[in-house]
Amino acid sequence: MSDFQLTRTLDEHAADAALRADVRDGLTRTPKSLPPKWFYDARGSELFEEITRLPEYYPTRAEREILLERAREIASVSGARTLVELGSGSSEKTRHLIEALPALDTYVPVDVSESALRGAAATLLADRPGLRVHALVADFTRALKLPDSPGPRLVVFLGGTIGNLLPPERAVFLAAVRAMLSPGDGLLLGTDLVKEESVLVAAYDDAQGVTAEFNRNVLAVIDRELGGNFRTADFAHVAVWNREQEWIEMRLRARARALVKIRALDLVVPFAAGEEILTEISAKFRQEGVRRELASAGLELTHWWTDAEERFALSLSVADGRTR
Repeated sequence: MSDFQLTRTLDEHAADAALRADVRDGLTRTPKSLPPKWFYDARGSELFEEITRLPEYYPTRAEREILLERAREIASVSGARTLVELGSGSSEKTRHLIEALPALDTYVPVDVSESALRGAAATLLADRPGLRVHALVADFTRALKLPDSPGPRLVVFLGGTIGNLLPPERAVFLAAVRAMLSPGDGLLLGTDLVKEESVLVAAYDDAQGVTAEFNRNVLAVIDRELGGNFRTADFAHVAVWNREQEWIEMRLRARARALVKIRALDLVVPFAAGEEILTEISAKFRQEGVRRELASAGLELTHWWTDAEERFALSLSVADGRTR
């Protein structure tokens, strides 16, 4: 892959150190919590791919519908010559944009998984010879230094993943994205929209129990990586709609009293019957709320696209001209 370059900004031990810190912090606080990024080992990634094909889980289909319908329009209004994708994974959805950008010079996928980046690059370069791919092995929630590449740049953050961040975390993240942008650059942001509670809860608590297995997988990760002795069957999957905050909360609820040992941390974690671990929030948005959050970060929302049923939105925003 002569047009492929990879830069690693994560220390090889960074993931282990972060997992240890997150587990110790999250399981010794009240209420207990764990960050959702630890769902995604190989098994967790397989389960999530299965979730995206479930009838109840609409976000992936809705976002793909928008990309298929609007890719050429997005390409035209952005004029991007560099595409930067945060949390790129397999880059599957982004291919619709890449195909619609005839002047695209460079694609910069950003992900923590080097194997995913290399696999995606091989597929893209086979289909688009001449495209330059400069992959970054990095955590997109931290400040990024992007490689030199021609503008305009379009930073892409798909999947509604921004909803996994708490409002203060979203503010920090959007400010960091704004700091990457020069005049003429833009941000394409995927946001899941507020809708009927029954539709939302079903999307995170499917009838086949795939999401339940996905949720409990975080305990399996702790057992394998840190020598824990969680019995995953002893924890029930819970998905609830928080009306006040307008987000889904995924939790794991202890079915009975338990005492969990985590050898690598020399930690013993007691659970009362019914005690819960918050494993994920998934915020849902309204257009005006998205506009306000973007504006607070110095970004002006210029375009808003939804699927036919208005379940999901892609928005394009640009730097508002203020000195940052």
